[in-house]
Amino acid sequence: MRIDTFHKVSQLYQADKTTKIKRSESKSFKDKVEISQAGKDYQTAKAAVAAAPDIREDKVEAIKQKIASGTYDVSGEKLADKLIDRYFNQSV
Repeated sequence: MRIDTFHKVSQLYQADKTTKIKRSESKSFKDKVEISQAGKDYQTAKAAVAAAPDIREDKVEAIKQKIASGTYDVSGEKLADKLIDRYFNQSV
């Protein structure tokens, strides 16, 4: 391309003129977050679980008393069933 034709092409497309872009003065919208009712329910349930103790002291105390008095009876069959159930139903 010849240099003298470049000047003509730039005049054709008015590439040598700069224009200042005006900013619109319209107010922009702010971001907004809305949490669904299901999300709120989930937060409430999660907070309740977090507040609950890991060990149920009432159940532990009742079993301790039964063991101490000799009245705690564990069925070997039920125990074996639960062990097998847990072994085969583990998620890998």
